[in-house]
Amino acid sequence: MARAVSSSSRTATTAARGRRADRSESFGEALLGAVLDRAHELAPHLIGPLVAEVVERLGGRRPQVLLQDYGQLLLVPLPGEGLTGGEPQVIDDSEAGRCFLDAVPVELPLEDGVRVHLPLLDGGDQVGVMAVTLDSVDDHDRRLLHRISGLVADLLVTKHGYSDLFFGVRRGESMSVAAEIQWSLLPPLAMIMPRVAVAGILEPAYDVAGDSFDYALNDDVLHVAMIDAMGHGLDAATMATVAIGAYRHARRLGIGLAEIYDFMDRAVAEQFGPEHFVTAQMMQLDTTTGRMQWVNAGHPSPILVRDHRVAQRLVAPTTLPVGLGGPVPRISELGLVRGDRVLCFTDGLVEEHRSGGEEFGEDQLIDCVNHLERTGRGIRAVTRSLSHTLKQARGGRTSDDATLLMVEWRG
Repeated sequence: MARAVSSSSRTATTAARGRRADRSESFGEALLGAVLDRAHELAPHLIGPLVAEVVERLGGRRPQVLLQDYGQLLLVPLPGEGLTGGEPQVIDDSEAGRCFLDAVPVELPLEDGVRVHLPLLDGGDQVGVMAVTLDSVDDHDRRLLHRISGLVADLLVTKHGYSDLFFGVRRGESMSVAAEIQWSLLPPLAMIMPRVAVAGILEPAYDVAGDSFDYALNDDVLHVAMIDAMGHGLDAATMATVAIGAYRHARRLGIGLAEIYDFMDRAVAEQFGPEHFVTAQMMQLDTTTGRMQWVNAGHPSPILVRDHRVAQRLVAPTTLPVGLGGPVPRISELGLVRGDRVLCFTDGLVEEHRSGGEEFGEDQLIDCVNHLERTGRGIRAVTRSLSHTLKQARGGRTSDDATLLMVEWRG
């Protein structure tokens, strides 16, 4: 027997079908839509004018987009119609710099309103800072500005490969050809995810040649490599390019660490001959369990930081550098504890010395790490500060590449 349907049920169903959800455009949606609707075909040099237009519709003024320079010392204004220019701001001595380092909004009361600084974040990497002045700021303004800054960051990253504009803004001095090659080879300097974070820095920024690093987060596994190609200049940069290219190719084949080493070793040997080599360190971290495996090919031993203090050097069996035909490497293992950080570095960091003086050494490196870790700052800020602190301790100059890469297991 068919079930009877009440008159009231039929009436309610008919009314529901007749109603439509409210799809009218709110102010916030219209504001964000102004960015999204034009993003696809927006020329790189028009990002600034678009930001200025959106900020004006929000009731803001004096908009700025500040990009980090390659030396990670300054925030440099992006030029563009409607954007406020001005001098570069020192990262370590400005409100914009505080926003940049801590990746949090910073509001500064002024006589004519409130100056709001917002981090431009892309996957945890800091693209720069967006700044705007409003008469006053409430939670609705903060929500919209947060979303606008996210879209602006994405635009800057997306359009970066289509123009030299952003490169020119970020370059504080002339750059060597070798350094141009190395910077084009690098992944983003930082990646901050819920389970894992990575941050790296290269010195000297405008003349680096043989040092490089690479990483990839594939499902639950973080893959990391750091290399140091012998020599200087274009020869070292070319060798580093081959080594990183071979690493990426082998990693994407899904093979293990020992096989990756063998693949890199053969690639460098076949291309450059038996007298050329690249020291290397390759790691894999299971981000669900904290289990880390690594292979060391003639590289300085990494350092384990636990509870904001250096716990130990991860001394482990090594094999010959890539290109010298070493034996099958032994794979070392370590179980990380939530919050552990692993610091990898190239020998230029500890072997540098002033003329006639002693090498900088690992003891001073460890002292600097312990000092900076006590600040409790994020991995990106600590890595940057560590590199700059070490450079100052070496007299502000370096005769060799000096690279840092830090991995944090967040659990």
